[in-house]
Amino acid sequence: MSSAISLDKGNQTLPNITAEERVDWAIESFPGDIVLSTSFGIQSAVLLHMVGTRKPRLPVIFVDTGYLFPETYRFADRLTRELNLDLRVYSPLKTAAHQEALLGKRWEGDISDLEAFNRDNKVEPMNRALQEIGATGWISGLRRSQGQSRSDRPFVELQHKTYKIYPILDWSDRDVYQYLTKHDLPYHPLWEQGYVSVGDWHSTQKLGEGMTEAETRFGGRKRECGLHELTGDQNFQI
Repeated sequence: MSSAISLDKGNQTLPNITAEERVDWAIESFPGDIVLSTSFGIQSAVLLHMVGTRKPRLPVIFVDTGYLFPETYRFADRLTRELNLDLRVYSPLKTAAHQEALLGKRWEGDISDLEAFNRDNKVEPMNRALQEIGATGWISGLRRSQGQSRSDRPFVELQHKTYKIYPILDWSDRDVYQYLTKHDLPYHPLWEQGYVSVGDWHSTQKLGEGMTEAETRFGGRKRECGLHELTGDQNFQI
Protein backbone atom coordinates (compact mmCIF):
# COMPACT_ATOMS: atom_id res chain seq x y z
CA MET A 1 0.00 0.00 0.00
CA SER A 2 1.32 3.44 -0.90
CA SER A 3 2.43 5.72 1.93
CA ALA A 4 -0.05 8.24 0.56
CA ILE A 5 -3.02 5.97 1.40
CA SER A 6 -4.43 6.23 4.90
CA LEU A 7 -7.11 4.54 6.89
CA ASP A 8 -9.38 7.48 6.13
CA LYS A 9 -8.84 7.06 2.40
CA GLY A 10 -9.66 3.37 2.55
CA ASN A 11 -12.76 3.99 4.63
CA GLN A 12 -13.97 6.60 2.18
CA THR A 13 -13.62 4.17 -0.72
CA LEU A 14 -14.84 0.81 0.56
CA PRO A 15 -18.39 1.73 1.65
CA ASN A 16 -19.21 2.70 -1.93
CA ILE A 17 -18.13 -0.49 -3.68
CA THR A 18 -19.22 -4.13 -3.60
CA ALA A 19 -17.83 -6.81 -1.30
CA GLU A 20 -16.05 -8.40 -4.25
CA GLU A 21 -14.47 -5.06 -5.13
CA ARG A 22 -13.38 -4.63 -1.50
CA VAL A 23 -11.57 -7.96 -1.76
CA ASP A 24 -9.89 -6.77 -4.97
CA TRP A 25 -8.88 -3.53 -3.22
CA ALA A 26 -7.32 -5.48 -0.36
CA ILE A 27 -5.39 -7.82 -2.64
CA GLU A 28 -4.10 -4.94 -4.76
CA SER A 29 -3.16 -2.88 -1.69
CA PHE A 30 -1.14 -5.66 -0.06
CA PRO A 31 0.35 -7.72 -2.90
CA GLY A 32 2.03 -10.80 -1.50
CA ASP A 33 1.47 -9.72 2.10
CA ILE A 34 -2.19 -10.47 2.79
CA VAL A 35 -3.97 -13.37 4.44
CA LEU A 36 -7.52 -14.45 5.14
CA SER A 37 -8.54 -15.79 8.53
CA THR A 38 -11.36 -18.26 9.11
CA SER A 39 -12.96 -19.99 12.07
CA PHE A 40 -14.95 -22.28 9.78
CA GLY A 41 -17.99 -20.78 11.42
CA ILE A 42 -21.60 -20.45 10.29
CA GLN A 43 -20.95 -18.14 7.31
CA SER A 44 -17.28 -18.86 6.62
CA ALA A 45 -17.84 -20.31 3.17
CA VAL A 46 -18.75 -16.84 1.88
CA LEU A 47 -15.33 -15.22 2.17
CA LEU A 48 -13.42 -18.44 1.59
CA HIS A 49 -15.15 -18.66 -1.78
CA MET A 50 -15.12 -14.93 -2.57
CA VAL A 51 -11.42 -14.50 -1.85
CA GLY A 52 -10.44 -17.83 -3.35
CA THR A 53 -12.06 -17.09 -6.70
CA ARG A 54 -10.20 -13.76 -6.91
CA LYS A 55 -6.87 -14.86 -5.45
CA PRO A 56 -6.48 -18.66 -5.50
CA ARG A 57 -4.21 -20.14 -2.85
CA LEU A 58 -4.06 -17.01 -0.75
CA PRO A 59 -2.92 -18.13 2.75
CA VAL A 60 -5.87 -18.95 5.03
CA ILE A 61 -5.16 -18.91 8.77
CA PHE A 62 -7.18 -21.26 10.96
CA VAL A 63 -6.65 -21.18 14.72
CA ASP A 64 -7.43 -24.62 16.16
CA THR A 65 -7.92 -24.27 19.91
CA GLY A 66 -8.39 -27.99 20.41
CA TYR A 67 -11.90 -27.32 21.73
CA LEU A 68 -13.83 -27.06 18.47
CA PHE A 69 -16.99 -29.00 17.69
CA PRO A 70 -16.48 -32.26 15.74
CA GLU A 71 -18.75 -30.73 13.09
CA THR A 72 -16.33 -27.81 12.72
CA TYR A 73 -13.39 -30.09 11.98
CA ARG A 74 -15.42 -31.96 9.38
CA PHE A 75 -16.65 -28.70 7.87
CA ALA A 76 -13.06 -27.42 7.69
CA ASP A 77 -11.93 -30.60 5.96
CA ARG A 78 -14.76 -30.37 3.45
CA LEU A 79 -14.21 -26.72 2.51
CA THR A 80 -10.44 -27.12 2.36
CA ARG A 81 -10.86 -29.86 -0.23
CA GLU A 82 -13.72 -28.34 -2.21
CA LEU A 83 -12.29 -24.82 -2.36
CA ASN A 84 -8.64 -25.93 -2.67
CA LEU A 85 -7.57 -23.77 0.27
CA ASP A 86 -3.99 -23.03 1.25
CA LEU A 87 -4.85 -23.67 4.89
CA ARG A 88 -2.34 -22.73 7.58
CA VAL A 89 -3.38 -24.29 10.92
CA TYR A 90 -2.04 -22.73 14.11
CA SER A 91 -2.56 -24.17 17.58
CA PRO A 92 -1.82 -22.97 21.12
CA LEU A 93 1.68 -23.52 22.49
CA LYS A 94 0.28 -25.93 25.11
CA THR A 95 -2.32 -28.58 24.38
CA ALA A 96 -5.79 -28.46 25.89
CA ALA A 97 -4.92 -31.32 28.25
CA HIS A 98 -1.71 -29.60 29.36
CA GLN A 99 -3.51 -26.32 30.06
CA GLU A 100 -6.31 -27.97 32.01
CA ALA A 101 -3.85 -29.97 34.11
CA LEU A 102 -2.01 -26.80 35.13
CA LEU A 103 -4.72 -24.16 35.10
CA GLY A 104 -8.07 -25.89 35.11
CA LYS A 105 -11.05 -24.98 32.94
CA ARG A 106 -10.42 -21.27 32.76
CA TRP A 107 -13.51 -20.58 30.67
CA GLU A 108 -15.53 -21.46 33.77
CA GLY A 109 -13.75 -18.86 35.92
CA ASP A 110 -14.18 -15.11 36.17
CA ILE A 111 -13.74 -12.72 33.27
CA SER A 112 -9.97 -12.44 33.80
CA ASP A 113 -9.64 -16.23 33.59
CA LEU A 114 -11.69 -16.27 30.39
CA GLU A 115 -9.62 -13.50 28.85
CA ALA A 116 -6.38 -15.30 29.75
CA PHE A 117 -7.75 -18.49 28.15
CA ASN A 118 -8.58 -16.57 24.98
CA ARG A 119 -5.16 -14.91 24.84
CA ASP A 120 -3.38 -18.25 25.08
CA ASN A 121 -5.66 -20.18 22.74
CA LYS A 122 -6.70 -17.64 20.12
CA VAL A 123 -4.76 -14.39 20.21
CA GLU A 124 -1.25 -15.82 20.59
CA PRO A 125 -1.63 -18.37 17.76
CA MET A 126 -3.08 -15.72 15.43
CA ASN A 127 -0.32 -13.22 16.21
CA ARG A 128 2.27 -15.96 15.65
CA ALA A 129 0.66 -16.83 12.31
CA LEU A 130 0.68 -13.22 11.10
CA GLN A 131 4.32 -12.83 12.10
CA GLU A 132 5.53 -16.08 10.57
CA ILE A 133 3.68 -15.49 7.30
CA GLY A 134 4.76 -11.84 7.23
CA ALA A 135 1.28 -10.46 6.69
CA THR A 136 0.63 -6.73 6.73
CA GLY A 137 -2.96 -7.13 5.48
CA TRP A 138 -5.63 -9.38 7.00
CA ILE A 139 -9.06 -10.07 5.48
CA SER A 140 -11.73 -11.03 8.03
CA GLY A 141 -15.43 -11.83 7.87
CA LEU A 142 -16.74 -9.60 10.66
CA ARG A 143 -20.20 -8.12 10.16
CA ARG A 144 -21.74 -5.19 12.02
CA SER A 145 -24.96 -7.08 12.65
CA GLN A 146 -23.17 -9.69 14.77
CA GLY A 147 -23.14 -7.63 17.96
CA GLN A 148 -22.76 -4.25 19.59
CA SER A 149 -18.97 -4.52 19.69
CA ARG A 150 -18.98 -4.69 15.88
CA SER A 151 -21.77 -2.26 15.09
CA ASP A 152 -19.55 0.75 14.42
CA ARG A 153 -16.54 -0.95 12.85
CA PRO A 154 -14.95 0.76 9.85
CA PHE A 155 -14.16 -1.24 6.73
CA VAL A 156 -10.43 -0.88 7.32
CA GLU A 157 -8.68 -0.60 10.67
CA LEU A 158 -5.29 -1.12 12.22
CA GLN A 159 -4.51 -3.78 14.80
CA HIS A 160 -0.93 -4.20 16.00
CA LYS A 161 0.25 -2.57 12.75
CA THR A 162 -1.65 -5.13 10.69
CA TYR A 163 -4.32 -3.66 8.42
CA LYS A 164 -7.62 -5.50 8.67
CA ILE A 165 -10.20 -5.37 5.91
CA TYR A 166 -13.83 -6.45 6.35
CA PRO A 167 -15.38 -6.97 2.89
CA ILE A 168 -18.82 -8.11 4.14
CA LEU A 169 -19.00 -5.78 7.13
CA ASP A 170 -22.35 -4.27 6.06
CA TRP A 171 -23.95 -7.54 4.95
CA SER A 172 -27.17 -8.79 6.49
CA ASP A 173 -28.08 -12.41 7.17
CA ARG A 174 -30.08 -12.25 3.96
CA ASP A 175 -27.02 -11.15 1.97
CA VAL A 176 -25.10 -14.12 3.37
CA TYR A 177 -27.92 -16.50 2.50
CA GLN A 178 -28.20 -15.17 -1.06
CA TYR A 179 -24.46 -15.52 -1.69
CA LEU A 180 -24.33 -19.06 -0.31
CA THR A 181 -27.38 -20.04 -2.36
CA LYS A 182 -26.10 -18.44 -5.56
CA HIS A 183 -22.80 -20.31 -5.35
CA ASP A 184 -24.18 -23.54 -3.90
CA LEU A 185 -22.14 -23.18 -0.71
CA PRO A 186 -22.98 -24.68 2.69
CA TYR A 187 -23.62 -23.18 6.08
CA HIS A 188 -21.83 -24.79 9.01
CA PRO A 189 -23.66 -28.06 9.85
CA LEU A 190 -24.72 -26.75 13.28
CA TRP A 191 -26.73 -23.96 11.65
CA GLU A 192 -29.64 -26.35 11.21
CA GLN A 193 -29.52 -27.18 14.93
CA GLY A 194 -30.09 -23.59 15.98
CA TYR A 195 -26.54 -22.24 16.26
CA VAL A 196 -25.99 -18.78 14.77
CA SER A 197 -22.34 -18.46 15.85
CA VAL A 198 -19.88 -21.27 16.47
CA GLY A 199 -16.62 -21.29 18.43
CA ASP A 200 -15.35 -23.62 21.14
CA TRP A 201 -17.87 -26.22 22.26
CA HIS A 202 -17.67 -25.08 25.88
CA SER A 203 -18.34 -21.41 25.12
CA THR A 204 -21.02 -21.63 22.44
CA GLN A 205 -24.75 -22.21 22.79
CA LYS A 206 -27.77 -22.24 20.53
CA LEU A 207 -29.78 -19.10 20.00
CA GLY A 208 -32.62 -19.16 22.50
CA GLU A 209 -35.79 -17.09 22.66
CA GLY A 210 -35.02 -13.45 23.40
CA MET A 211 -31.26 -13.90 22.93
CA THR A 212 -29.00 -11.89 20.66
CA GLU A 213 -26.28 -13.50 18.56
CA ALA A 214 -23.62 -12.03 20.86
CA GLU A 215 -25.22 -13.74 23.87
CA THR A 216 -24.64 -17.17 22.38
CA ARG A 217 -20.90 -16.83 23.04
CA PHE A 218 -19.09 -16.99 26.38
CA GLY A 219 -22.36 -17.10 28.28
CA GLY A 220 -23.08 -13.54 27.19
CA ARG A 221 -20.15 -12.23 29.24
CA LYS A 222 -18.11 -11.27 26.16
CA ARG A 223 -18.65 -11.05 22.42
CA GLU A 224 -15.01 -10.81 21.35
CA CYS A 225 -12.37 -13.42 22.10
CA GLY A 226 -9.56 -10.91 21.63
CA LEU A 227 -8.82 -11.47 17.95
CA HIS A 228 -10.77 -8.36 16.98
CA GLU A 229 -10.12 -6.07 19.94
CA LEU A 230 -7.97 -3.15 18.89
CA THR A 231 -4.87 -1.83 20.57
CA GLY A 232 -2.06 0.39 19.42
CA ASP A 233 -1.85 3.42 17.19
CA GLN A 234 -4.92 3.48 14.97
CA ASN A 235 -3.60 6.40 12.91
CA PHE A 236 -0.40 4.68 11.77
CA GLN A 237 0.18 5.18 8.04
CA ILE A 238 1.91 2.89 5.59
